[in-house]
Amino acid sequence: MHSDIFDRYHDTESFIHRLDPRVKVSVTVAFILSNALLPDGAWIAFGLSWLFLLFINALSKLGIAFTFKRSFVALPFALVAITVLFSIPGNPLTTFHFLMWDLTITDMGLLRFESILVRSWLSVQMAILLVATARFPDIVHALEHLRVPSILTTIIAFLYRYLFVLVDEVFRLLRAREARSAAAAGSRSGGSVAWRAGVAGNMAGQLFLRSYERSDRVYNAMLARGYAGHLLTINPHELRRVDYITTALALSVIFMLQVIGRL
Repeated sequence: MHSDIFDRYHDTESFIHRLDPRVKVSVTVAFILSNALLPDGAWIAFGLSWLFLLFINALSKLGIAFTFKRSFVALPFALVAITVLFSIPGNPLTTFHFLMWDLTITDMGLLRFESILVRSWLSVQMAILLVATARFPDIVHALEHLRVPSILTTIIAFLYRYLFVLVDEVFRLLRAREARSAAAAGSRSGGSVAWRAGVAGNMAGQLFLRSYERSDRVYNAMLARGYAGHLLTINPHELRRVDYITTALALSVIFMLQVIGRL
């Protein structure tokens, strides 16, 4: 199973790794909601939020720059908010012509766009930290303990589990194609573009059928081994005193960020 493709957990002995998953999930959700609720241009609060992230990174022993280096991958997705540059009323900064429109960038639009980028960047860092310090089954169990509807946790758990089945079938098909596509040295294997398109279509159909059949076998095997609607984990998930204290301190810091952002 090609678990390294999806599983981003880093097995390290640290204070953050030892915390109960419910603590990590709760703090992550609270942090992301806090970023979303901060006013536009609350740069001091955004800066303190990043320092909070760096502090957690240090406690996790993953390196201070662990989430920083990985978070920029998500920034291009935040560019979908670029329309706020022109749609938010404010003092005009510059005007340019695009196709048949004259677009004007306003100061409030620029402020909103910059704030959205920072919010997304910080939230992605916290999400990266969560999946790096908590195993996925533990996250699902934490969601169950936090009273997330069971239908949602079941869908999430099966989605994660069957992703590995899908990837494994893809690699099987690719190996089979390579084994049947021998070519002489210096020549390219395969036929025309139409032929390659036909092969790709057949592979997609085979992937659907094979992954469906295999997932059915996996589910029946799970039922035979006592599956009753939720995934089991070897971790006891018992809240200790340090978990309560850590949750209280983290939520207090997040609340103070909200206060500072509104000063």
